[in-house]
Amino acid sequence: MKLGICLLRGVAFASLLAAGGIGVARAADDKPPYVVKNGNEVDMTTYKGFLYYGDECLRCHGPDGMGSSYAPNLTEALKTIDKTKFETIVMSGIKQVSNSSDLVMPAFGTNPDVVDNLESIYAYLKARSDGVLNRGHPHHLPGT
Repeated sequence: MKLGICLLRGVAFASLLAAGGIGVARAADDKPPYVVKNGNEVDMTTYKGFLYYGDECLRCHGPDGMGSSYAPNLTEALKTIDKTKFETIVMSGIKQVSNSSDLVMPAFGTNPDVVDNLESIYAYLKARSDGVLNRGHPHHLPGT
């Protein structure tokens, strides 16, 4: 089977992500990495994350981080992994091959669009995962 830019199959990938280490939940006093108002208005960091997600991640992980036929739903995956684990997987990739499936996430650690905007991409996906950002194109909050 050929490995494309992002070949991931099955919902099991969310379990694969968590298998590398249990994500640590954000403490109550930790500030989220995003600002979202009214479900669709976001700060510049989160807005940039939406744009770069669309450029670099959407082709595999689908619109709004909701997954596709071969890549997992990232809004669910970010409920089980922490930011450090997310960054490690994006930068280094991950591979698990078995008789029943090939789960492969290529490394994006040499892609400057991903490396330079990883914080923004995470903020966007975390806002979607936390359920505070609706599906679709968000609006940028003035002054942020």
